[in-house]
Amino acid sequence: MPRLSDTDPKQFIADFFTSFTADLLRGDDDPALIVDRYHTADIIQVADGHRIDRDKLIAHTRPVRKNRPSSRIEVHDAIADGDRVAARYTLHVQQRGKEFAIEVCFFGQFTDDGRMRQAHMLTR
Repeated sequence: MPRLSDTDPKQFIADFFTSFTADLLRGDDDPALIVDRYHTADIIQVADGHRIDRDKLIAHTRPVRKNRPSSRIEVHDAIADGDRVAARYTLHVQQRGKEFAIEVCFFGQFTDDGRMRQAHMLTR
C-alpha cells in the first residue's frame, strides 16, 4: 500500500478507496482481513454523524459484497498535512441497473504504512 508521504494526496485517496473496494469484491478473503489491511484496529469513521468502528465497518462490507456494485472515484481536491488528508470527491456507483453519484467531503488520518486511522465524512 502506498505511503501518504510518497504520493500525491489526490492519487492517494483515489488509490486507497479503489483498492479497498476491489479487494472486497475480488475473491473470498475474510472481510475482516481486508478491513485490517486498509484500516487500523482502532479505526473510527464518522459518516454523516454515524460513528462506525471496526466491527461496524466489517458488517458494512457484507452488503457491498452481496450487491457487487461497480464504482469509480473522482477526486476533485485533496491536500495533505503530515498524516492528515482533506479531500473532496465524487463517488460514482452503478448497482442493480441504477446509477448515482455521492459527493463527499473527507477528513482523515492515516498511519505511515497507509492504513486509515480515523475519518470524518460528509456526503450529499
